[in-house]
Amino acid sequence: MTDKRTTDNAVRTVPAVHGRRLVEPDPPFERDFAAHLRSRAPETLADLYGRFANGESEFDATMRRIVWRAMCRTFGDGVRIGRGVLCRHAETFTMGQGVFIGDHAVIQGRFDGSCTIGDHAWIGPQAFLDARNLAIEERVGLGPGAKVLGSMHTGVPAGIPIIDTELEIKPVRICAWADVGVNAVILPGVTVGKGAIVGAGAVVTHDVPPFAVVAGVPARVMRYRTDEEKGERE
Repeated sequence: MTDKRTTDNAVRTVPAVHGRRLVEPDPPFERDFAAHLRSRAPETLADLYGRFANGESEFDATMRRIVWRAMCRTFGDGVRIGRGVLCRHAETFTMGQGVFIGDHAVIQGRFDGSCTIGDHAWIGPQAFLDARNLAIEERVGLGPGAKVLGSMHTGVPAGIPIIDTELEIKPVRICAWADVGVNAVILPGVTVGKGAIVGAGAVVTHDVPPFAVVAGVPARVMRYRTDEEKGERE
């Protein structure tokens, strides 16, 4: 007889789902409807999106995708927008193909900013992206609750409240294949290198080398994924 405790505690390796999902072209009617909506004022599109933002049906999901296509600068096929996702200044967003944005994620753009999310990126539920000058390359994963910060107040002069001081915006780049763990925080001006892993709960204050594994507060390099891949840093 099989020991149930053994099967319950067994480690399993299963195929990836999101990263290997084939992207089918979106139906022509979605593109046509989005093109029609593009002429509408931003507040009208925001109101329309609000009607479907929290719905669970396939129709709600389709309408979310249509409205996002109308709002964004460019928008690829096969994008999935979860329930309760919030965005600001989507007109500055460039969205690749096969992107997934999880429930209740927030993408905070700026009217004069730029946000690029590459093909097959996976943005976890409740993630927060300060997307004023943000580039997320292809096949990047951001775990649930991950936060990317792109701006901070200068704090000078000291004689006024910090919130009244000027805002300094620094570009953030998360390079292809990188993975950012649950509740990790990426601070302004940081580049996370290709294929790097940022551990859960890490606070990243400096650039992360390609194929490095970093963890801790502040994050530091723990190891490299393989000796061969370490050579790609050069």
